[in-house]
Amino acid sequence: MVNRGTYHSRTSITARFFSRKPSPFASTLQIFCIFAFSIVLFLFYTRNSLEDEQKQPYFFKQSQFNEADLLSDMQTSDGKLWDAPFSYGVHPCIKPTAKFKAAMGSDHYMTVRSNGGLNQMRTGISDMVAVAHILNATLVIPQLDKRSFWHDSSTFSDIFDELYFIETLRGDVQIVKELPRELEALPRARKHFSSWSGVSYYEELTQLWKDYQVIHVAKSDSRLANNDLPLDIQRLRCRALYHALRFAPSIESLGKKLVERLRSRGGRYIALHLRYEKDMLSYTGCTYGLSDTESEELRIMRENTKHWKVKKINSTEQRAGGLCPLTPKEVGIFLRALGYPPSTLIYIAAGEIYGGNTHLMELTSRFPNVVFKEALATQEELRAFANHASQTAALDYIISIESDVFVPSYSGNMARAVEGHRRFLGHHKTISPDRKGLVEVFDMLENGQLEESMLSHLVWQMHEDRQGAPRERRGPIQGIKGRGRFRTEEAFYENPYPECICTSKRHFE
Repeated sequence: MVNRGTYHSRTSITARFFSRKPSPFASTLQIFCIFAFSIVLFLFYTRNSLEDEQKQPYFFKQSQFNEADLLSDMQTSDGKLWDAPFSYGVHPCIKPTAKFKAAMGSDHYMTVRSNGGLNQMRTGISDMVAVAHILNATLVIPQLDKRSFWHDSSTFSDIFDELYFIETLRGDVQIVKELPRELEALPRARKHFSSWSGVSYYEELTQLWKDYQVIHVAKSDSRLANNDLPLDIQRLRCRALYHALRFAPSIESLGKKLVERLRSRGGRYIALHLRYEKDMLSYTGCTYGLSDTESEELRIMRENTKHWKVKKINSTEQRAGGLCPLTPKEVGIFLRALGYPPSTLIYIAAGEIYGGNTHLMELTSRFPNVVFKEALATQEELRAFANHASQTAALDYIISIESDVFVPSYSGNMARAVEGHRRFLGHHKTISPDRKGLVEVFDMLENGQLEESMLSHLVWQMHEDRQGAPRERRGPIQGIKGRGRFRTEEAFYENPYPECICTSKRHFE
């Protein structure tokens, strides 16, 4: 009785409540609650939908298939394979502006020890030309790195046309072959310039001239910022790299001969910078496709190389993050997916491929017409370059610049320098593989989760905007603070647009 009575009491209270005419405030509150509840439901289902989308592989977010697309990919035209991207009328511009101050004679000198391989030294030397101009210093011809992985004993004049370098930059900076003898015994201000520094940093360093007549620079690479420098300094860097820093006559001559021999074989060719060399694989810790013995050899090399700071690397994570060079097999699949036929002439611009023919066959089985410089040049022609890796790398550079298509398997110094130079010369076709996206595709293909008929469409869609067309240089990745953000910027020499590539009146000479 008590429970039943309580129930009736509550029911009548509820009934009385709903039988009343709601007040305007109550009506408004009810509407607001219903509206809020609807928003919560919408966000809930939207979040679930996004989560489902994020679980899909990279390329499924980018594409929707239909038979017309797939048929189009199967009928790839010659123009699509070989033609340079539309350049929108842009052209090189390296002439100084009216505000540029020509070089003045100076009794202050700057000596430089360039570090790294050929292209690291080339871009570093170009930076040092600009720094010498800012400091109003006479630049002594730089000493080249003889302690890198290759232990090359080449001097500046062995690789570059020294006299041409001095004469070409005469109006920009004073350059001498050697430090005057009377200054050799004097104490020097030995400096390790901060990476990615601006003009104000170097202007402050002019205070050193009060106490020293000579500044010695320990390293030359990446000593200038990529962005936010005066236009004339940026153009000076381009004049130095693309105009003044010409290779020695013997290298230029043989390089042109090898290009002619390639043309006589097939007319058009791809220059493939196959960065599948022992030092790079060891440095990056990338062992995908290697045997246990090879992986261990690379680990030991990395452990014993003191200036490589990172010793323990997860190879699987490296590859998934797109941080590994593409393997010869992956390059072969990639080029076939783009539509290049097996008969395509491919020049390998690289040093010794790790594992030799064992790994190279994974590429040549798909593209038999693969050529190395050793097959193009005679033994006599190459004898002068023996044990001089920087000089043979210069041959690779020339052949890569002149190629119809350039494809780097990894974004190292060579790849960045060649891409930038090809952009400067007219945005010649340069296909930069999206390694992270490709690894995902390759793994899906290998695991049977992707039909091979879809591969070409996916790969083309991924690389429509990665073929060297004009675009402004990319800035730092958002969210990274401090000096670390400079490391995430696109390198100036990888894409010298807009400072050295213009759409206005031509300024190239």
